[in-house]
Amino acid sequence: MNETALREFLVSDFPQADGQYRVERLTDDGLILRLVVDHMHLRPGGTVSGPAMFGLADVAVYLAILSRIGPEALAVTTNCSIDFMRKPEAGRDVLCDVRLLKLGRRLAVAEAHLTSDGGSEIVARASMTYSIPPARDAG
Repeated sequence: MNETALREFLVSDFPQADGQYRVERLTDDGLILRLVVDHMHLRPGGTVSGPAMFGLADVAVYLAILSRIGPEALAVTTNCSIDFMRKPEAGRDVLCDVRLLKLGRRLAVAEAHLTSDGGSEIVARASMTYSIPPARDAG
């Protein structure tokens, strides 16, 4: 799936996420996804909340997998470990750079690095595993 197909998939299958995320580009081993930061993503103190950053990493890994296997809505997160390393910069979107480490028939493993838009320091790092459902027979 290309960037356009991924966006159309999000709009059709996850309309509640429409406008929050934007695929910046596909890469050789993953993709970069933008969280368009809004007041709903902030916690007291004016920084992006942990749940918003987890959501960004989760959606980014999901889309990276779909960009390789096609529109499989039932691929699900089976494990996540996330390290919140520093506060994202105030007033900036957050970018998630995903690298697919393994893409098998049943499992996918990826690493995600989150940075503030325009910044170089990693604000969070996630390691995620997804379960890919078995292919359904056409007959």
